[in-house]
Amino acid sequence: MTLAKTAPPHHSTADLVTTAIPDDERLWVPQVENVWFRPLLLNTVNGEWVNLLRVRKSGVLNRHRHPAPVHGYVIKGSWRYLEHDWVAREGMYVFEPPGEIHTLVVDEGSEMITLFHVSGALIYVDEQGRAVSYDDVHTKIDMCRRHFADVGLGADYVKQFVR
Repeated sequence: MTLAKTAPPHHSTADLVTTAIPDDERLWVPQVENVWFRPLLLNTVNGEWVNLLRVRKSGVLNRHRHPAPVHGYVIKGSWRYLEHDWVAREGMYVFEPPGEIHTLVVDEGSEMITLFHVSGALIYVDEQGRAVSYDDVHTKIDMCRRHFADVGLGADYVKQFVR
């Protein structure tokens, strides 16, 4: 039996299939010192994004919280939160509940790559838990647009990840 190919409805979103860990280093967008993200999906309709987070040598993703759940899967290496006593290691799944404040750390001399699915935002907070800045799907798109332009891929390169 052969299945007939049908055209998707005119209102549907296109499939997105890509190599997650690229050979081209230019696809890793710098976030903070020693921390990069590789966009996989930037969903402006649902306010979510899926990316790989990579930390080399050591690094810290500043103290933050999320208004919605975050899902993570450790592909390489390990990391931890300063606020917890567990370590996320290669092959582990991590669920972050909404509202919890945490600081992601990769210890000196290690490298990690983790797939994160983030809904809503990262709200960066100070020591008292007050919001000081944020990242959401729109700031991620802006970061990608600037980086891809700077490395010669063109600002529009980001469009392939936007839904």
